[in-house]
Amino acid sequence: MQYSSAQRYAAEFIGTAFLLATVVGSGIMAERLAGGNVAIALLGNTIPTGAILVVIITMLGPISGAHCNPAVTLVFALRVEISIAHSSWYVFVQITGGLAGMLAAHLMFDETLIQFSQQVRSGGPQWLAEGIAAFGLIFTILATLKVRPNAVAMMVGLYITAAYWFTASTSFANPAVTIARSFTDTFSGIRPLDAPAFIIAQLIGAVVAWAVCGWLLEKPQDPVDPRANNSDKSE
Repeated sequence: MQYSSAQRYAAEFIGTAFLLATVVGSGIMAERLAGGNVAIALLGNTIPTGAILVVIITMLGPISGAHCNPAVTLVFALRVEISIAHSSWYVFVQITGGLAGMLAAHLMFDETLIQFSQQVRSGGPQWLAEGIAAFGLIFTILATLKVRPNAVAMMVGLYITAAYWFTASTSFANPAVTIARSFTDTFSGIRPLDAPAFIIAQLIGAVVAWAVCGWLLEKPQDPVDPRANNSDKSE
């Protein structure tokens, strides 16, 4: 079944909106319930994010691919699996969907609707962490597509759950997420000033992963049997 462009764009908008509503909303809920324990708050933010990714990719993957991430869309454009026109619309609806999800979280938790984050996330270690986070996400997607396509949703959810904890930046790994999180001065926020460097690091990490996977996952050629050549010559 071929879905229309409008259906695909709507799926990307809805998926990214749910992702940001979960990231921001669970961050607010976790911080309120954690009693000042940042580790518990982070755990309360991590588990829902990993879980919603499994849900989003499972239900929307057949419609749009469930990219919900401009870095993912960039990689599939580089793989010539999505046109420039479609990829441009994907990025637009991902960003607007992310902002919509963030605003929905603010409304649900009675927060000020429009905010600017004061959470400082800057410096070489943070940028490196975002590059690694995005590299790992794209690597997970492409490698899993190669060996077990129906497991992508679970693998992405598990990867992001892990990356929240092993990366210094808590693994945004998504430019649309980064933009939306710059407009929430809550647990999951990032200063607007710090967002551009995060986005650049994410895109670099994604492109490097695409290049590495292009080599690593290339199907090996069958070895040439020298006896076949000798047989041809004898004839």
